[in-house]
This record gives sequence, structure tokens and C-alpha cells, in this order.
Amino acid sequence: MPETGPRRRLLVLAICCMSLLIVSLDNTVLNVALPSMRNELGASVAGMQWTIDAYTLVLASLLMLAGSTADRIGRRKVFKAGLVLFTLGSLLCSLAPNLESLVAFRMVQAVGGSMLNPVAMSIITNTFTEPRERARAIGVWGGVVGISMAAGPVIGGLLVDSVGWRSIFWINLPVGLAALLLTIRYVPESRAPKPRRPDPVGQLLIIALLGSLTYAIIEVPSDGWSSPLIVGCTALAVLALVGLLLYEPRRAEPLIDLYFFRSAPFSGATMLAVSAFAALSGFLFINTLYLQDVRGLSALSAGLYMLPMAGMAFLCAPLSGRLVGTRGPRLPLLVAGVAMAASGLPFAAFGAFEAESGDALMFTGYILFGLGFGMVNSPITNTSVSGMPRAQAGVAAAVASTSRQIGATLGVAVVGAVLAAGVNSAPSYAAGFVDASLPAWWIITGCGLAVLVVGALTSGPWAQETARRTARRLEAPADGRTPSSTHA
Repeated sequence: MPETGPRRRLLVLAICCMSLLIVSLDNTVLNVALPSMRNELGASVAGMQWTIDAYTLVLASLLMLAGSTADRIGRRKVFKAGLVLFTLGSLLCSLAPNLESLVAFRMVQAVGGSMLNPVAMSIITNTFTEPRERARAIGVWGGVVGISMAAGPVIGGLLVDSVGWRSIFWINLPVGLAALLLTIRYVPESRAPKPRRPDPVGQLLIIALLGSLTYAIIEVPSDGWSSPLIVGCTALAVLALVGLLLYEPRRAEPLIDLYFFRSAPFSGATMLAVSAFAALSGFLFINTLYLQDVRGLSALSAGLYMLPMAGMAFLCAPLSGRLVGTRGPRLPLLVAGVAMAASGLPFAAFGAFEAESGDALMFTGYILFGLGFGMVNSPITNTSVSGMPRAQAGVAAAVASTSRQIGATLGVAVVGAVLAAGVNSAPSYAAGFVDASLPAWWIITGCGLAVLVVGALTSGPWAQETARRTARRLEAPADGRTPSSTHA
């Protein structure tokens, strides 16, 4: 990529952040609209899970393919295609006549979304080459996630109450079109000097693994573990995982280069992303349904109730980026782990969803979760790409983005399954929901503890040395062979 001036680099960062905004805003806005969508479309809890997980599942399945394809044929080219597909998918979602159509159109959105975030991060990595400047840019990137969390519930609630749930998809149209026009005008093309070849077998194994696992988790409350379909999906997930572990190391240019995971910070970033985003998606899913279905609040009121959480995430995300740039990822990760783990305790241990507990306890959990999540995103992004060769920036960023979406998918699937099982066996929806939410909150607390432990283990001097050693081995050897072929 040719060198660009400071103003041009900031403009490229702004354009990339626009793509992140519409993708992140889409998820937070959608959560507030779930009860209205369920009432109009006649969906069950599982149906609501699929409106979220159909998107995150396709996104997780295609992110690495999009990242490697962008490295190969051009990042700007793939980024433009993603903006077109995401905007088109948003328009189709707003016109969906039933739940099945909505789920299908969400998958169209996801195909476009898979070409946006990892490719945008790769563009940022190749635009901001100085480590401290790149860390600050990534802090801005993380701040956009905070903005979407802060604005999403309120914007979504306002739109749902005043216009209807279909309007939540309209906000993507002007932003997507503006980002497309600006990309054509200002974003320079770039590609990897030695990009990887396609890996269709690896791609199919990833789709089989994620799809079968998610289906089994979501549908097991209604079908039961003994159902032939659930047993078959579980077996398929195990076989696909074994196939990936056996097949990928034998390829000269695998879709997932398992050598990346010899870097402790990179492996840690992957685990942190899964844990943090599983907690986030479960948190938003359970609170949205509770506030509207049990408390009886309107969509806008529910969005305002979650504003303390979103506001803390908005304030802490840029602070986390600055801390990563000046002191490294360790401190933000430790703060994030403690806060996220503590956020679940008011609900799991002290019954913040109980009618007699009042709002103070619930808001305490909201504030702690927003603090923790605001701190965790920048370290994940930074450690996933720093130390990796710039030629593999697209693949490295895609693995981190994939981990986020896997976490989001599993969070909704697991928390939704726990809620569905409790509600289905209870005499009343409200009583069943409150009782079923307790194990769900312990799951979210466990995700926070995982962030704390993994963050502490993978951010010290030993971990940094493994990252440097891995980066040296991943650099292309002098004989022209790929690193994977020489070290697999």
C-alpha cells in the first residue's frame, strides 16, 4: 500500500468505522426490537434466537474466507462488495413478510457483513503502520462499538415505538451508501504480496462445525438430547472439528493457519473474544426480553434502562485504546475481567431480576458490565494483529472477528436454550423467566472469569516472547516456500 498523509489516514479510518457502525448498530438495535418482531411474526424464543444467530453464524463461517480473499484480490474491492450486500440485505429485512424470510434476509446481510469488519481492520493495519499510532486507531475502532452500544438500544426503542420494527433496518441504508461512495473515492487498494490460495474443504468444515453446533444448542430444549436430529448434529460438529484439526495442518496454505496459535497473545485474544462476546450477546438477549416481556416496558423504555451499561462501554472503549497504546493490553484486560465477572453477581447471587430487589441492584450490574466490555475490545483487536506479518493481516484480523461472532452465536444459543427450557416447564412465563435467568447469569459470570484468567495468562513477558517467536517463523522463508509448509 502506498504511504498516505495523516489526513488521508484519518479519513480511511473514518470510512472503516462507518462500516463497523452499521454492523454493530444493527445487532444492538435488533435486540430491542425482538419482542415486537416476535408478536408480529408469531415466533417462539427459538425463532428469536435464529433472527440473531442466523446472522452471526453465517458471519462467523465466512469471515476468514473474506479476509483471505481480500488479501488475494484486493481489500478495497471486497470491502465495496460487502457494503453493497449488507445494504441490500438490510432493505430486504425491512420488507420480510414472515420469520423464515427475515432469517434468510439476515443471512444475506451476514454475507455482506463478513466482507466488512475483518477487511476494514486489515485496511487499518496496513494504513497505520507505526505501532503506537495503530493502537490509537484501534482504540477509535473500539470506541465505535461503544457508540453503537450506547445509541443502539435508544435508537431502536424510539424507532420501534414510533414507526415499527421494520424501520430499524432503514438506518443502514444511508450510512451504507455513504460509506460505499467514500470508499470508491478515498480508500486505496491493497493486497498481500503472497496471499493464500482458497481452501474450500476447510471452509466447508467450518460451516458444518458452526452450523450443526448452533442448531443443536438452540433446538435441544424443544427436541431433547435423544432426538435423532440433535444427536446427528452433535456428531457432525465433532467430526467437523476433528476434520479441521487433521486436514488444515497438512495444507501448504490452510484457511486456518494453526501455527498462529503458537503465539500466546493471539490464542488468548481468540479465547477472550469468544468469552467476552458470548457474555455480551447473552446479556443483551436476556435483558431485552426481561424488560419488555416481564417488566412490561416499551421498547424505548427498555433501551433507556440499558443506557448506563451502554454509556460506560462508550466512555471506556477509547480509554482502553489509549491504555493499550501506552501501557500494553494487560491492565485493560484485568480490569475487564474483574468488572465483567462482578457484573453477573447482582443477578445470579442477589436476584436483581426479582420484583422486590428494585432497580439499584440491576443498574449496578449494568454499569459493571459496560465498564468491562468497554475495556476488553481494544486489547482483543490489538493483540490479534500486532506482531503478525502485515502480509497476513487480513487472515489474523478475520480469526479475531470470527472468534467474536462465534462467541456471539454461542451466547445467544446457550442463554436462549436455558431460558427456553425454564419457561417451557414453568406454570407462567414471568415466573419461569426469572427462575431460568439465574443459571444464565452464572454463565455470563463464568465468561467474565474466563476473560480475567486468560487475560492474565496471555499478556505477560512470556506471552510476548511467544508472539515474537511466532511472527519470526511466519515470515516468508528465503526459498519461497510458505511458512506453513515449512513448519506445519
